[in-house]
Amino acid sequence: MADLPPLVALAVAMGFSIYLSMPILFRKSIGSRTITLLNSAAIGILLFLLADLFLDVGPTIYHNPSNAFLADATPAAVFAVAVGACFLLLFFAEHRSRGGSLRPERLALVVALAIGFQNLTEGLVLGASWAGGAAGLTTVVFVGFFLQNVTEGFPIAAPFVGSVDRRFGLIAAFFLIGGLPAVVGGISGFYYNDATLDLVFSSLAIGAILYSIIPMMRMAFRPAQPPEATYLKQRLTYLGILVGFLAGFLVNAI
Repeated sequence: MADLPPLVALAVAMGFSIYLSMPILFRKSIGSRTITLLNSAAIGILLFLLADLFLDVGPTIYHNPSNAFLADATPAAVFAVAVGACFLLLFFAEHRSRGGSLRPERLALVVALAIGFQNLTEGLVLGASWAGGAAGLTTVVFVGFFLQNVTEGFPIAAPFVGSVDRRFGLIAAFFLIGGLPAVVGGISGFYYNDATLDLVFSSLAIGAILYSIIPMMRMAFRPAQPPEATYLKQRLTYLGILVGFLAGFLVNAI
């Protein structure tokens, strides 16, 4: 059986690669156009993650030998319940405490939780492949997830980009919430992994991303001041979303 310590080192490197995107927050001044591009790129990355997560759970939900287009009842129910429960839990927790849109720190926390759930499933896959002795597969999994995690820091940081009060300690904590589950998942997957676990955590991540992406889209398409700047902002938003989506796809395809 493979040794655990090298796996832990790989999982730590994979999970904490999310911090490589943090230096962008240390810039003293960021122009409004750059802010628009970064925020919209974060939306594009999250949209890709939604597609990527559903691609992961799809084979489990649509694993019907007689009809590939017919979902199996049990995994489909697990998916629907997990997505709905996560979304509604975040909805009621937020709107019970206050109305209006999410504050930057709360939005960043929701995004960090979503990415944390996703990294937990990625860690489970890494741990299972390592325990099975599939060295080649482990390398592919590690490189792919490492590069993807680098881009995943941007959605967490996006609500604070351009903010005067960026509170780097709090942001670092959110990055930890997003990255540490990769280590937990790696160790857990080394000893035990199951398709149902992957389905549950991926579904929770989808629910959290769905909840967080709504206010991000609303802010991205909010009219600019002065009004004549709205057209340029919208064009940059479209471009940024495309760039973010393609960036997520390219690093995942390597």
